[in-house]
Amino acid sequence: MTDFMAFIFARGGSKGLPGKNIRPLAGKPLIAWSIEQALAVASIKRVIVSTDSAEIAAVAMDYGAQVPFLRPAELARDDSPEWLAWRHALQYLQEHEGTMPAAMLSLPATAPLRSTLDIERCLDAYARGGFDIVVTVTEANRSPYFNMVKFKEDGSVGLVVPPANGIMRRQDAPPVFDMTTVAYVANADFVMAHSGVFAGRVGAVTVPRERAIDIDTLLDFRFAEFLLQEGRVE
Repeated sequence: MTDFMAFIFARGGSKGLPGKNIRPLAGKPLIAWSIEQALAVASIKRVIVSTDSAEIAAVAMDYGAQVPFLRPAELARDDSPEWLAWRHALQYLQEHEGTMPAAMLSLPATAPLRSTLDIERCLDAYARGGFDIVVTVTEANRSPYFNMVKFKEDGSVGLVVPPANGIMRRQDAPPVFDMTTVAYVANADFVMAHSGVFAGRVGAVTVPRERAIDIDTLLDFRFAEFLLQEGRVE
C-alpha cells in the first residue's frame, strides 16, 4: 500500500465545548486518541497536527505528532472552512519542504471512537483508485423520504423529499447515510484545485454508529465516555 501522511486539524477555540481537543477522555486528551490511532496504522508514516494553540501543540507532540507550524488565526475562527486549513497545511509542506503528499488523510480529533480498521479501510478504498476523496458514512437515523420534514410557506410541513409513490414504511424508502468525521482521504491536488468535498468523485466507507460519534458538545463527550465505560465500542 502507498504510504500516507495523516493530518489532525484542531482549533484552540470551541464554543460548543471549550478546550475540548485536550479535554481528558478516559484518561488521555481527546486529540491523543486520533494521534495514537494514526500512529498504529503501518502505512501512515507521519502525523501532523494543524492548530492555532500552543497548548494543543505541546500535547500533540507529547503523544508523538509533529507540529511544524501554528495555523494562522484567520484559519482558526468558528466560521473558517476547514478545507482552507487543509490547503494551508499542504502549502506549508510545499513551500518549506519542497514537496507535498500525493494524498492526505484527515483524522478529526472529535471522532475518538474510530478504530484503526476504519482508517485502513478508507486508505484501501482510496488506494484502489477512482475517487478524488473518500469519506466515512453511517446509517442515518432519519430519512428525507420518510420522516424528515420542512416547513412550507403556509406553515404546514411536508417531507423533505416527497417520493413519487407513497412510502408507508421506512424500509421502503431509499437507504440514506449521515456523513461522519471518522476519516477523510483526499488527493492533494484535488484539495488545492477545488473548494469542497463534492466538487469531485466521492467514495465512502460505512462505519458503525458507535464508532462515528462526533464530539461537539458536552452531551456528545459524556456519551463517548459512557460508550467507553460500558465497553460498547469494538
